[in-house]
Amino acid sequence: MPFKKFVEIGRAAYLADGPEAGKIAAIVNVIDQNRVLIDGPTSGVIRQAYPMKQIHLTPIRVKFPFNAPTKIVRKELEANKVNEQWSASTWSKRLEMKKRRANLTDLERFMLRKAKTARNKIVAKALNAKKRELRKAGKL
Repeated sequence: MPFKKFVEIGRAAYLADGPEAGKIAAIVNVIDQNRVLIDGPTSGVIRQAYPMKQIHLTPIRVKFPFNAPTKIVRKELEANKVNEQWSASTWSKRLEMKKRRANLTDLERFMLRKAKTARNKIVAKALNAKKRELRKAGKL
């Protein structure tokens, strides 16, 4: 399967580690093999060099020129609604869900476990009823 996400000017990246962790920024310039210049005016990330090992490339891409100033980067990010695209992505939703689960209290974890148990009982009951029907009809 060919690569689809390249390190390129305008590629939106998720900052996984470092002081700006959890934010989205656009790649403005590739400094060298290990570092890129990023800018995220819509998410509060200042223009800075960032290590490649601390970012994850997203499928979102914006068109702006090489070494574009922050003003142009902001205009393009807002025009292409990058923040909305990111928040609508399953990746973003999964990260939010992990964060939410990590912040559960003891009582909330208990309530979640009980709700899952109740749901599984309902599903098992319905499945067993369907199996019983099929056995009587001779199809299972």
